[in-house]
Amino acid sequence: MKRRLKKFLKYSGVALLLAAVLVIVFLPDIGAAILLHPPRKPFKASPPSGCVNVTYDVDGVRLEGWSGKFQGKARGTVIYLHGMADNRAAGAGICEHFLKQGFDVIAYDSRAHGASGGDACTYGFHEKHDLLSIIAKVEHPPVVLLGCSMGAAVALQAASESDKGIATVIAAEIFSDLESVARDRVPSFLMPLGFRRAIEMAEREGKFKSSEVSPMASAAKINVPVLIIHGEKDKETPPAHSQRVYQNLRGIKNLILVPDAGHGQSLGGTTWSEIETWIHRHVPR
Repeated sequence: MKRRLKKFLKYSGVALLLAAVLVIVFLPDIGAAILLHPPRKPFKASPPSGCVNVTYDVDGVRLEGWSGKFQGKARGTVIYLHGMADNRAAGAGICEHFLKQGFDVIAYDSRAHGASGGDACTYGFHEKHDLLSIIAKVEHPPVVLLGCSMGAAVALQAASESDKGIATVIAAEIFSDLESVARDRVPSFLMPLGFRRAIEMAEREGKFKSSEVSPMASAAKINVPVLIIHGEKDKETPPAHSQRVYQNLRGIKNLILVPDAGHGQSLGGTTWSEIETWIHRHVPR
């Protein structure tokens, strides 16, 4: 019996050691792949009422989107930016709403999302230039940027590069910087097993610098009014992220913390009346 037990413990120890080695060796590869290639949500939606399909070609990357023109003299253009692992379909209702409010509207699938091209998601490092290229083609400025989660991060980073034509940014459930939000979402027991290596691998493959993906740092360079919205019960991206970004903003700003709202739930209910009040203040009829 003792001999069998020793044999079992011996081989169990070997198996555990082997499992640990495999985790250490392959976990960074898995982490980098997850970071760069979030799952693509299937895109099956038809254009919202008043919108048509459009394609933007930015630096050889094909971005599929919708465009809607207000029938009359447009007040400006609202551009909707979706979150990670989502697509423009999440903004269908927003497009219809703002068309009725007198705006032209644009919503598009970010690179490596939905029906768009692109090999990797870089959370704003490359995406901000995609957005600025689209803003440059807008027929009826000024532009209102309305982004959720990753889309909010892209909007703020773009506005810090150039605010030409941008009237205001509305950022819902934004993260303060890429590495902080990645750490928030990685189980603590996995942190020593290759987090830094996973980030470095992602940087090489995606051709970007994670340290430069920082809406918090971008906030200090933004001159246009910014409205930040976050759910108080968001566990995926805790509201402290929005609070850090808000503290760095130097211009006109407001922060709305929505009670009982988790991630993806802050844009609802009375929040919309506050959004519309904000837009009317900075883009008069």
